[in-house]
Amino acid sequence: MVGYNFNVPGRESKENYFRNYSIQGHLNSRSYVHQISGPSGELYSFIALDACLEPGPRRPFNFIGVLTQNEIEHVNLLIKEIEKSRSNYTIWFGHYPTSCILAPGEGVRKFMGLHKNGLAYVCGHLHTLLGTAPHLYTLQQNGLLELELADWKDNRKYRIMAIDHGLFSFVDVDHGKWPVAVITNPKHALFKMPEREPLNAMKSSSHIRVLAFSTAEVVNVSVKLDEGQWQICSHVYGPLYVVPWNPEEFFEKIHHINVHVIDSYGRETYLEQPFALDASRPSFHVFPRLILMSNITHISQILFGLMLVCCIVPLCFLRFLNKLVKGGYITTRLNIVKVWYTKLWILANVDRFFYPIVLYPLYLAIGPWSVGEVIEGYIGVIFIWGTFINNSYLPGAFTYAYAYIQLILFQLPFTLVMAHNLGQRINSRASSKALGVVLIMVMLIQIIFAYFFWLSYGTTALLLGPYRTWPIIMGFWLWRESHTLSVDFLRKNLGPFMSSREVSQQSGL
Repeated sequence: MVGYNFNVPGRESKENYFRNYSIQGHLNSRSYVHQISGPSGELYSFIALDACLEPGPRRPFNFIGVLTQNEIEHVNLLIKEIEKSRSNYTIWFGHYPTSCILAPGEGVRKFMGLHKNGLAYVCGHLHTLLGTAPHLYTLQQNGLLELELADWKDNRKYRIMAIDHGLFSFVDVDHGKWPVAVITNPKHALFKMPEREPLNAMKSSSHIRVLAFSTAEVVNVSVKLDEGQWQICSHVYGPLYVVPWNPEEFFEKIHHINVHVIDSYGRETYLEQPFALDASRPSFHVFPRLILMSNITHISQILFGLMLVCCIVPLCFLRFLNKLVKGGYITTRLNIVKVWYTKLWILANVDRFFYPIVLYPLYLAIGPWSVGEVIEGYIGVIFIWGTFINNSYLPGAFTYAYAYIQLILFQLPFTLVMAHNLGQRINSRASSKALGVVLIMVMLIQIIFAYFFWLSYGTTALLLGPYRTWPIIMGFWLWRESHTLSVDFLRKNLGPFMSSREVSQQSGL
């Protein structure tokens, strides 16, 4: 179950393709270790970190992985076995990036960082974020590199990794592109790991080392340092090519190494990368760092909480102010309130609009979103904070992001549209066509969302799903009410705070 487990009731289920059809699935149902011995006796360990939800629900509420305490204890046992075997190097791999994994305690990064022989965590899931981040790489605070790889299905990418005297190097390659080159010494300056690699080995090395691969015979490998001359490398064995160098000439600042590889078919590859023998290094791009070093769940919770406050507190505040005005507790006119909140004031003080608009976002934070087949053949209940299915509890994570999007795309624009329309009504003006277009767009988005929700979880989940059905019902009903409610009733509910004339003058309607 190391990859996705969509619509998988359990480990022994026939839908668990990893268990039933993969090589490792017959041997290991969850996290496992695979070890390879090198030609010089060094031992390389690969830890598969399985953070898949169990059971695995259908889309879309399966975006975040979870490491349970039991799974962490299991991986700790694997680490102890690795240490007993005196493994030299460890590569972690899994489906989810660490930013998309829920884990108890101090989190998955702290847990992985405790293993001192670890070099990198390679993963997928986010891949290139639909092309917005083709190189999702970063160096985590635990000293490990975290390296996303573009997906195989659409981008046909694969990765070659090499460890040369403790120095970790890699290159991501388009399938079918030949020849392929990996520079292992000096290594890429961006991917230096000072806490985990013997970086001084580059200073004392006698040769530049390059790995060159092709489906045909490699006939030439050449190297150029900075603006120097091209030097032809000697073939040692297998894919290894070397050329002597004097590292003392490059002890300071960042330099560049270029490699040119030609095979017998006449195909060529050029590779350039920076290197540094001192502490100099380029910087990772900001966006990949934010994506990989953050916590997606925490960010989603914060965004949802802030948007929930924005959607509820202003209306409640204005309603409270109106009560103070009617009770005679406020005698001074609050001009700033009248300038900025005239339209919302009307909305907040008419019960049939106020309660549905305020209670819906509150319900998103408390009540069940839907009851239906979260897994085919298994009825589950979805809350923002978790899902109950097949005698299991799956903690809520990315549900907060979906709720935030729902408030952005429905609650906020719908509230503003309704407030504006009531402002038009109270001044005896017909609704503008632009306002109708905006409402149609808002409702059309909700209908599309409901359609995809039905495709994911079925008819029962849609009918018993306030998360998706209530906005549509509430939207059309309140829009109708805003056109049929009498103007006198609206003006009456304004109370003594302001007159209809003041509304007209200060709202600019």
